[in-house]
Amino acid sequence: MFKGVLVSLLASFLFGYMYYFSTLLKPLSGTDIFGYRMIFTFPFVVLSVFIFKQKNALIHRLKLIKKQPHLALPYLFCGLLMGFQMWLFLWAPNNGSSLSVSFGYLLLPIVMVAAGRLIFKERISTFKFIAVVIAALGVISNIVLKGGLSWEAIVICVGYTTYFSVRKALKNSDLASFCLEMLSLIPISIYFALQTDFAVVEQSNPNIWGLLVLLGLISGTALIAYVIASNMLPMNLLGLLGYVETIMMVFVSFFIGEQIDAESYPLFICLVLAMILVVIDGVYKQHAKGSL
Repeated sequence: MFKGVLVSLLASFLFGYMYYFSTLLKPLSGTDIFGYRMIFTFPFVVLSVFIFKQKNALIHRLKLIKKQPHLALPYLFCGLLMGFQMWLFLWAPNNGSSLSVSFGYLLLPIVMVAAGRLIFKERISTFKFIAVVIAALGVISNIVLKGGLSWEAIVICVGYTTYFSVRKALKNSDLASFCLEMLSLIPISIYFALQTDFAVVEQSNPNIWGLLVLLGLISGTALIAYVIASNMLPMNLLGLLGYVETIMMVFVSFFIGEQIDAESYPLFICLVLAMILVVIDGVYKQHAKGSL
């Protein structure tokens, strides 16, 4: 259990650090960074398939797609959803939107709890219900004070909730399915990467190639660490530890100079309170199961 917690924290730290790391890749655009991240990360995804014995599941899915090509559509759809979220994650810190994206990640678990209740008829605890209500009050305050949530936060909440809901509904939530989703992104990633004028980029950032390789190493290591942790820890505890990444994203946003405007304080406070309630609920459940 302790080793699983450490591995999960390593994954969260690496994902959180990658949020800051993207600022070191200027003058590359978010699209450029996304393309190279996918290219350098995909080999780690394939390696994970073999390490965690998902090769047969992957081959089985590929055979099904060969016989019935329309079965590739869910992987393409989920790949596009995931790809856009990954692009936004890398784009935000260099474009003054890191706090907006961080707000989206703070709100995401609450939205997923609500979606689980409404779509999949899952039962939710009293703590989680209160968390949803508090988060909703924060959103309402933001609508009143600012006219609505930022588009970045909405994309994170709606995009990832749709992504996980589709995967759950189709029972395509294993590593083999994730590999196919990543594979669907490789052609467009290569296209984006080929559009980069590296002669110009290297003038401003001579170490860019080394940094891109390091980006792939960080991303791939974080992915493998997360998969290892998911095999060692209960899902509830794994979800709680995932908040470490979100908290790091908020601190990175402050570190690179972004500030919360006064109108966003009620939303931020409500999201933090909701997050705390979700954490308390998860700790209580884990304690009841004797896992902590």
